[in-house]
Amino acid sequence: MHFTKMHGCGNDYVYCDITKGSEIADPGAASIYVSDRHFGIGSDGLILIAPSKTADFRMIMYNADGSEGAMCGNGIRCVGKYVYDHGLTDKTDVAIETASGIKYLKLFPGADGKIEKATVDMGQAVTDCRQIPVTHPDNEMINQPLEVLGTIYKVTCISMGNPHCVVVRDEDVRQMDLTKIGPAFENHPVFPKRVNTEFVNILDRGHLRMRVWERGSGETMACGTGACATAVACFLNGLCDATVDIELLGGHLTISYDEATRDVHMTGPATEVFSGDIEIPEGVSEDDVKIYTPGK
Repeated sequence: MHFTKMHGCGNDYVYCDITKGSEIADPGAASIYVSDRHFGIGSDGLILIAPSKTADFRMIMYNADGSEGAMCGNGIRCVGKYVYDHGLTDKTDVAIETASGIKYLKLFPGADGKIEKATVDMGQAVTDCRQIPVTHPDNEMINQPLEVLGTIYKVTCISMGNPHCVVVRDEDVRQMDLTKIGPAFENHPVFPKRVNTEFVNILDRGHLRMRVWERGSGETMACGTGACATAVACFLNGLCDATVDIELLGGHLTISYDEATRDVHMTGPATEVFSGDIEIPEGVSEDDVKIYTPGK
């Protein structure tokens, strides 16, 4: 399998171009195989770049545990960079089909002609508990208590095409033990499809700090949809402005929220690391390569 490793703010994926008809027999198993940081390439998952009948390209993503994801904000910026830099398109306005709908990207080439960053129209932020989904008696779960491992947290739940639980903390989130608290949030019974959890410090109204525990991948250096959910949640709670800079472990993202339309736009970098070839054992299945299962 020919691959290209790319990252957005350290949120790294192995990318495989299947636009010309090549196939991967079991992409979930392949994702586990390539994602392992000791025995594979090392990544937060696998992203396939495929043809689309409704957009310019289609993004199919798998988490490090082999589960299929719906959307990845950092990953889709890298898809935009890949298709432009590798000559699959000469357009700087690109539509990408995802499992959570079509997303629209504006690509920004640098002095060398290659894409340095992209702005993604991430669609609307959803607060309806049934759509996120969250098992909660109210229609929305905004600044509501949730008991996790014996501690009551105030949480706000948002969907950006995938479910997020945003937790604002007074303590420095850089000191938190996410390996303990992250899985407890991810697998909490109020989240029937599990959840991505963002732990946030408010630095000022235009600047937030965030760490994230992603369902199916564990802690990652950044999460684009998580940054969007964080910006919206903090705005709804009166803690930040409509446009904010979010500091993640792997870099910075700029998020803008339109209160009237609920539309969210994200701007951030996209970086290609290296390309190569890796042999996926014939007939490999998820049971064969289940080395690492984050959150369990």
